[in-house]
Amino acid sequence: MISQITKGVKITVRTNFQPTYSRPEMSHYLFTYKILIENRSEYSMQLLRRHWYIFDSNGEHREVEGDGVVGHQPVLMPNEIYEYESACNLTTDIGKMRGEYEMIRLIDKEKFYVEIPEFKLIAPQRLN
Repeated sequence: MISQITKGVKITVRTNFQPTYSRPEMSHYLFTYKILIENRSEYSMQLLRRHWYIFDSNGEHREVEGDGVVGHQPVLMPNEIYEYESACNLTTDIGKMRGEYEMIRLIDKEKFYVEIPEFKLIAPQRLN
């Protein structure tokens, strides 16, 4: 588990390898990740967009961006937590991700970015 606070927003990430949905013989490895977004500020805010940077250990790099997360643009009141789970496929059994969320403070419509800390995606067999 990894956490980071940016501008009063704490992001916590937990990852999990999914062997049932992975096919190593076809260079397909599926990982899930759970994100907790905690509003530690005194202002209500809304998550507008996400931008991910995804890296395989073979040097492949891709970016994914779009509105919200898993089809939602959640509003977080002060001290509120929003949690979601998503997945990422890699062509290798080890990789990493990092990114950012575009947020808006509702009181004054100020937009800002919250960093999603870099986290590793590692199939358990690589740890042996």
